[in-house]
Amino acid sequence: MAFDEALAGRIREQLVGRCGISERKMFGGIAFMLDDKMFAGVIKDDLMVRVDPQTFATALTEPHVREMDFTGRPMQGYHYVAYAGLATDEALARWLDFARSWVATLPAKPAKKPKNP
Repeated sequence: MAFDEALAGRIREQLVGRCGISERKMFGGIAFMLDDKMFAGVIKDDLMVRVDPQTFATALTEPHVREMDFTGRPMQGYHYVAYAGLATDEALARWLDFARSWVATLPAKPAKKPKNP
């Protein structure tokens, strides 16, 4: 499954110089991580953003936003933003800041256990 490389490039431009940012290929797309916690990504032509459960319903009222239903069932805590909702760099930055700010409040992931030799 391909993902929109142009949108991924726009996201990279927005995140230049930010500490703790990395990216990983996932879900047939690409995910952007803050300190190893996913906060955004690109799946096909959509931006995927992780949202605070307290603002989940409110964010769904925004234009061009829908629940993330990657597996056919809505995934709590994640939304898709259609490309039409990302027409300007300001709109994209707003969604990225929204998601990154929420993820920054989450506790660190536990350290992975070493694999047995």
